[in-house]
Amino acid sequence: MKPSHSDMPVPYKKGFSKFLGLKIDLSQRPLIPRTETAFWTKAAIKEIRKETKEKISCLDLFAGSGCIGLAVLAKTEKVSCDFGDVSPENIKQIKVNIGLNGLKKREAKIILTDVFSNVKKKYDYILANPPYIAGVRFHLVQPSSLAFEPRIALDGKKDGMFYIDKFLKDAKNFLKPGGKIFMEFDFYQKKELEKSLKKYGWKDYKIYKDQFGKERFVKITS
Repeated sequence: MKPSHSDMPVPYKKGFSKFLGLKIDLSQRPLIPRTETAFWTKAAIKEIRKETKEKISCLDLFAGSGCIGLAVLAKTEKVSCDFGDVSPENIKQIKVNIGLNGLKKREAKIILTDVFSNVKKKYDYILANPPYIAGVRFHLVQPSSLAFEPRIALDGKKDGMFYIDKFLKDAKNFLKPGGKIFMEFDFYQKKELEKSLKKYGWKDYKIYKDQFGKERFVKITS
């Protein structure tokens, strides 16, 4: 059955969503920001605020609407944040949201990239929300999400680890010494995530629970 307008998620009907006090335009239909993502973004912002460096560089990868990087820019000082995404529509969306939230004057480069394919520098922080839903678990996804949200932002291929593995394999090449990664994953992936972290030589990491008590994000230090 073809979905009707009444099935559309409310943020799409409204045309925007709220994320840590920011207004996030959704006119290009990026992934709708989740409260779980907001939870760990707050943790990342708290960490960034502790930095004593004069300048701090961040990359919001798999950026979608740009909500994560926008929150970092809005709520920290001395920080520049680049945005990377594979979707041309999301590149347009990020530009809209930078302007909408009055952040045009802050340093922010927007990169059309497949994971790290077009990223050219190293960062103090990489904040990543890759597609991580396993193909075998798509029946658990809300029908409204499948019908209206971009599958490319959700689909982590067969076991959900396709993009996580690609990210962890190459991320060291784009992280400064002592740099940190915050990355979201699905709670059932903890064992596979730890295997991948060890496979690619990441030794200093800690897995955290979200506000619902589910293991949801990892902090990695280079």
